[in-house]
Amino acid sequence: MKKISSLFLLFFALQIQIGFAQSKDPVVENIVKEATENSQLEKLAHELMDVIGPRLVGSPQMMQAHEWAVAKYKGWNITAKNEKWGEWRGWERGVSHIDMVAPRVKSLEGMQLAWSPGTGGKTVTAEVIILPDVADSLAFQKWLPSAKGRFVMISMNQPTGRPDYNWQEFGTKESFEKMKKERDAQTEAWANRVKKTGYAARTLPVALEKAGAAGVVMSYWSKGFGANKIFGAYTKAIPTVDISLEDYGLLYRLSESGHTPKISVRADAKETGISQTFNTIGEIKGTEKPNEYVILSAHFDSWDGGSGATDNGTGTIVMMEAMRILKKVYPNPKRTILVGHWGSEEQGLNGSRSFVEDHPEIVQNIQAVFNQDNGTGRVINLSGQGFLNSYEYLSRWLSKVPETIKAPIESKFPGTPGAGGSDFASFVAAGAPAFSLSSLNWSYGTYTWHTNRDTYDKIVFDDVRSNAILAAIMAYQASEDPNKTSREKSILPLNAKGEPTAWPEQRKATRRGGLD
Repeated sequence: MKKISSLFLLFFALQIQIGFAQSKDPVVENIVKEATENSQLEKLAHELMDVIGPRLVGSPQMMQAHEWAVAKYKGWNITAKNEKWGEWRGWERGVSHIDMVAPRVKSLEGMQLAWSPGTGGKTVTAEVIILPDVADSLAFQKWLPSAKGRFVMISMNQPTGRPDYNWQEFGTKESFEKMKKERDAQTEAWANRVKKTGYAARTLPVALEKAGAAGVVMSYWSKGFGANKIFGAYTKAIPTVDISLEDYGLLYRLSESGHTPKISVRADAKETGISQTFNTIGEIKGTEKPNEYVILSAHFDSWDGGSGATDNGTGTIVMMEAMRILKKVYPNPKRTILVGHWGSEEQGLNGSRSFVEDHPEIVQNIQAVFNQDNGTGRVINLSGQGFLNSYEYLSRWLSKVPETIKAPIESKFPGTPGAGGSDFASFVAAGAPAFSLSSLNWSYGTYTWHTNRDTYDKIVFDDVRSNAILAAIMAYQASEDPNKTSREKSILPLNAKGEPTAWPEQRKATRRGGLD
């Protein structure tokens, strides 16, 4: 009896092993193998972030990036093209030199903002003053002539240069709470100071420019952040520069105490006229259902304070690597697999919105869109974006992903329609099932997002490699699925008043940005 039982157990164990072997998918195994043994991520990241650098819409570097991506795809035997979606104000950054020359000499950490006017090859030296705290807009108009020939500081002086997590780790609870209370009070007071001028954040620099200011000096360091946010300028003739919290605070304190700081600024910039703007589209043609589409999605543009590594260089190279792998191990997909590298996401999803508007024949036949944007970390969240039956197919596709990659991913079904601010929302707004592969932040929001710290060295390649494997497997599974995905939407979510909210509207893309 024992002998029979032993033979049965052995037979049962062998059956499990055979069943496990049969359940393995050779395409999935080859995706993992290619991604781990022949990864191109480091090379792609170096070429895109270090060699080409930041990709501001309308800049020569953005066009260089588009051409580089097409060449890469063609080198992998993938059809690719640059597809025009609109026009933008062309601008090219040069060097920025900002030095304090009085009351002592010190080189300052700072740079001109995107689209800032340059100084015409000259060095402008002038006193630095603080935006005054006036009684009202009339008083500010009387003060405005005082700005002539001076650099005006328009940002609040932060009470601390340490990020909040530093205070939480090392400070006492009482000290941390005291700092936050003081910071909140100063933030409110500064907002009131700006409000009393009669101008908003966008119009104040223009008013100073009209008054003859030598330039505008700012430091956009939001609460608890570890680096300055660097966006675009609103001035047309004088430079707008952003200075690091530390050096901005130095200038502010010196001015406040009557020590009359002076700075010298040389900001080289070149207007390049109206620039054509593009999306880069790659394609692996489907064999059985070529007119149905799986789309891998990531925005290509960046702000240009850093080199756009985590926003969105990592998403870009994830999708490029996924396409390279798929072409090698799954060259004849059932459905057509597209990759979209969108232009001008940072100014309002312009590239992806234009693609949706220009290609209704594709949008109405989308099987799934997978978008990756928010930083370098491994994917930990996948939401159904309000599509009622998304749990069925997404869970099934996700089940094929290796456990080490799948385990940390939290699924939310049906999820919230259009939640999030990246390019998948352009497709959701048109009714297409599009999903965000949301990742661990690695201090993305507080350190690298839109800052000059967003550089190659912040990339965590093990996490990015996992994301490339995930994207490739999900695209493969979506392509192979015998069924077309459902577009049935869940009941509309409710707002704070308990009223149904609307699905996001598909707004027409801004096709001529920055040209007014």
